[in-house]
Amino acid sequence: MFDNVIKPVIQDPNLRDYAAACRDLSWREADRQFTWHTTGRLNIAHEAIDRHAADPERSGRACLLYQQASDEYRLTYGRMRDLSNRFANVLRRLGIGKSDRVCLFLPGMPELYIAMAGCAKAGAVIVPLYSDYMEGAVSSRMRDARPRAVVTDSERLSRIPLRELPGLEHVIIAGSPALGTDSACRHWDREMDEASDEFEPVWLAPEDPFLIVYTSGPDGTPIGLVHVHGAMTGYLMTARWALDLRDDDVVLTLGRPGWFMNIVYSAFAPWLCGVATIACGSVETAGELYRVIERAGATVLYATPSAYRLMADAGPGCAAGHDLSSLRHLLSVLEPLTPDLIYAVMALLHLPVYDTWWSAETGMITIANFPCLPIKPGYLGRPCPGISAAVFDETGEAAPFFEMGRLALSPAWPCMAEGALETLHAGGREWFLTGDVAFMDQDGYVFYQGRADDVVITSAGKIGISEIEQAVRRHPAVADAAVVRAAAGAGPKRIRAFVVPASGLEPDAALERAIIGHVACTLSPDTVPASIQWCTELPRYDDGGINTLVLKARALGLQD
Repeated sequence: MFDNVIKPVIQDPNLRDYAAACRDLSWREADRQFTWHTTGRLNIAHEAIDRHAADPERSGRACLLYQQASDEYRLTYGRMRDLSNRFANVLRRLGIGKSDRVCLFLPGMPELYIAMAGCAKAGAVIVPLYSDYMEGAVSSRMRDARPRAVVTDSERLSRIPLRELPGLEHVIIAGSPALGTDSACRHWDREMDEASDEFEPVWLAPEDPFLIVYTSGPDGTPIGLVHVHGAMTGYLMTARWALDLRDDDVVLTLGRPGWFMNIVYSAFAPWLCGVATIACGSVETAGELYRVIERAGATVLYATPSAYRLMADAGPGCAAGHDLSSLRHLLSVLEPLTPDLIYAVMALLHLPVYDTWWSAETGMITIANFPCLPIKPGYLGRPCPGISAAVFDETGEAAPFFEMGRLALSPAWPCMAEGALETLHAGGREWFLTGDVAFMDQDGYVFYQGRADDVVITSAGKIGISEIEQAVRRHPAVADAAVVRAAAGAGPKRIRAFVVPASGLEPDAALERAIIGHVACTLSPDTVPASIQWCTELPRYDDGGINTLVLKARALGLQD
């Protein structure tokens, strides 16, 4: 029925029989893969770092490959164990332990990853802060988190409102301290030099907190979601099934420092699989991305569609100048992945891009195009084994195939943030309602349609903002785009598009008319944006998703 499918290309994937896995998986049985199932001693950092370091065959394997301009840095699992032990001892010496909160406000430097593992070993709760946040965003999250310590660098220190945080006892500066740095701040190198390599992890229960991730509440106020050490089961299984990680893989996850994606799929999920992960600075061009892949020998790339658009826009000449033969698996997340972008990347790299879907609330990849299944371009894929997906209409009834409704998941899974999702009882079971709308086809594939509060009613029926957004992005003059609905006063909500023009283009009224006309021809005249606002980049949340609240404020003239 769906002719435009891409057949599986990965030979012998980790998840070979999707139907059997859906039928047989027990999350409790999956726990047996960890040492804590037999020892009763649980800590995610022990399973991610120490157990590999204790294995003579794995101890010398790469754990972290740091790529920054001409600087390269390699940490083995054995060295990561020792350094994270040292940082755990630093925290212990400062009186920081189980359930104490530690903010990590750092760029993508090795100290960020060492601190992640060290915090987890000490039983402290990681509070990641997006590295590009300015003082207002930092202040609201730190005042809510009430950390006892923060690890940052000299560049970001000035963005931390120290006087507003009376409970903040310790500031640790990683990297070279700038002149004039407060003498009360502690220096990472000095603290680490004085710490021991020996540390026994704080043993915890599966429900003990591991990290707090901030997302946006209904009114735009940051809300901290607690994720637990027991989430490691979901991290491991999705890394094996969706990312298809093998022993010799090198993973490049382009999640910015402080994003949830960075914590899970740049660090702990690959580490639980015992493979190498790459940390690098900001990647702004396709050439920079290709150089990181080439130098590190990346085999798996997990990125946003923006990264793949960089590749497509740069064209085959840029790709031909680099050895990208190490790549074997490409994945995408956070934004809709359009069919034309999948095919453009296939033409360049001869590999399809597999879409995935998850959120701060779900805590792990929950819907994906798995390597053992055909890709239906434009669709998110199918639910992770162990999870069922359904779409419900406004009355709480299951929606027919291809009819839009609220996306729901069931039953509970190891990584979900407790109390973060609305529940619905239907068909004799409890469902967790996401904030997204979608439809499903007869094969169980999910097609994303946008947020639940962003559905447009047209003469032809309902259409999701996501579909309009994709139509805008398909115009060749568009490098990136987001679409929102906003109303001024009591007036009707109007569709507004925010567009980053393609490199070298000067936006003008003629280009705006061309893009709007393109949407009208692609979808329908009553779905076109009322206006286009040009921008150099799109605002984003901690997890990398587009911050539509900021865009709505801009549409209403409430923010520049």
